[in-house]
Amino acid sequence: MRILGLSFGFHDSAAALVVDGQVVAAAQEERFSRNKNDPGFPLAAAQFCLEQAQILAQDIDLVAYHEDALTKFDRIVKSWVGNYVDHGEEFEGLVASWIRGKKFDPLQMIADELDISSSKIVSNKHHVSHAASAFFASPFDDATVVTIDGVGEYETTTVSIGSGNSLKKVWSCELPNSIGLFYSAFTAYLGFRVNEGEYKVMGMAAFGTPRYLADIEQLLRLEDDGSFNIDPAFFAFHGMGDLPYTPRLCDRFGVPRQVGAPFATDEHLVPPDLPAADVDRLIGESQRFADIAASVQLHTERAIRHVVDHAVAKTGISNVALAGGVALNSLANGRLARESDYSLFIQPAAGDAGCALGAALYHWHQHSDKRGRAQQSCSLGRSFPADRSKAAAAGSGYRIIREGEVDQEYLRKVASLISDGAVVGWFHGRSEWGPRALGNRSILADPRNADNKRIVNEKVKFREPFRPFAPAVMAERAGDFFELPGDAEPWIGMPETFMLSVHPVRESVRHRLPATTHADGTARVQLVFRQSNDVFYDLLREYEVCAGVPIVLNTSFNLNGEPIVDTPEDAIRTFSLSGLDYLCLDGIILSKELSEAI
Repeated sequence: MRILGLSFGFHDSAAALVVDGQVVAAAQEERFSRNKNDPGFPLAAAQFCLEQAQILAQDIDLVAYHEDALTKFDRIVKSWVGNYVDHGEEFEGLVASWIRGKKFDPLQMIADELDISSSKIVSNKHHVSHAASAFFASPFDDATVVTIDGVGEYETTTVSIGSGNSLKKVWSCELPNSIGLFYSAFTAYLGFRVNEGEYKVMGMAAFGTPRYLADIEQLLRLEDDGSFNIDPAFFAFHGMGDLPYTPRLCDRFGVPRQVGAPFATDEHLVPPDLPAADVDRLIGESQRFADIAASVQLHTERAIRHVVDHAVAKTGISNVALAGGVALNSLANGRLARESDYSLFIQPAAGDAGCALGAALYHWHQHSDKRGRAQQSCSLGRSFPADRSKAAAAGSGYRIIREGEVDQEYLRKVASLISDGAVVGWFHGRSEWGPRALGNRSILADPRNADNKRIVNEKVKFREPFRPFAPAVMAERAGDFFELPGDAEPWIGMPETFMLSVHPVRESVRHRLPATTHADGTARVQLVFRQSNDVFYDLLREYEVCAGVPIVLNTSFNLNGEPIVDTPEDAIRTFSLSGLDYLCLDGIILSKELSEAI
């Protein structure tokens, strides 16, 4: 049976194809449109999925949409009704946009765009799609399934029991009580874009201390029964106005941070062009924001643990599968992994993009008496033939210093370049599913060079200087460098496989990994297994020969504000606009020097 899952209409639209229980392909539309967080109909992503399976749209047995559009609109209308006098024009604009975009009837839009019968199209509830993306992609026969996000139709959090081919919801929470929207409100307060900048709050938190924790705890109260309550006086989750918080939040915590404002908690981070008279003011304000971020982050970690602990108590099952945008909080995931006895699986595309996969998996399991295959890799996107990479490289105008197969000689050369101080763009195989670059579309650098924090942030990616980088490490060597949870051997599918969990770097080796050790002594670890990414694994092995550590700095291959590169042409464009020294493209190595022909 062939089932295509689709999510679109708000942000992170995506498509995923499941054939006979196997995930054949999955991709976000942004990789094709080059529009970050593209919310539009994922036609290009859907066409790619069909091409990967070598089928036509008419060959699909079922198309599954990720949520109930009418119930969602009902919630939006009800939230606006009491405020129509003050926001009537905005409301009318919202209704008009739903009509223009056919959001009232996404199922008919699917039928029109794919030219298929509407009888083949079904929909799920939003959190059912999230739950299915976690449980049916997990290796667990039975699990406590927890979904936490901003909001679906009405729900913000659910707890379900996953067993075999079934999902049974046992508890849920609805607006206005939302951990996701609580975190997003502070994301906006701290000067970042909602639904994109939440991970920046995590990075900022490492520079602060949670001295505002008592105040934060009053805004999101944890109840004895496992639920939680938001103080609505401080938040504006109804969608009216420009900000998700009220003036009372500013009264409590002070003036919010301006978008794009510099951030520096010590003199090393101060912009060089800042007047000396402004340095102390900037450091003081930055420290206040860092302390607020640290307080919000710590309370969010406790809230997630609170929900999961009570969920496990309800179900009696210690296997835990997580999804929803809040499940991308890697600091919370690391704490949960280290401080509990749970076996964890987190859907790598835990946000709304993952709902496309969940919708497809849910309906496949409703039509089958078998269990689909567990997800062990995120290499579900596009790959390209060698001829295309060669043509792109030849037409780039840059000097080709190596051209050939992806073999040991190539990997040894790349490892040597990185060890000698180069920052390289790395492009190989199928692009990754989800928001993390896991060794297919990555920027790689030497983790031993402390200057690489500044170089990669400022000169390569053009982003905030406080942003951390992940260490990609050979799985069997990870325990030598990082304080991972438990005594069990690393296994493919654990959160660290997908760069979803932050852990302390062992104190004895922090001096060896200054570029990937964050300000608080932690790192967002990526375990690399040869079974799931043999080429990247072998690069790490060659790198250990050159540098003495089986670890490279890994960050996504993109510029600030852009999607991760997908095609060879995307890679060359980003290479040309950034401070990268070399581009390693499917066996080809390009240097920033211009070719002799130019």
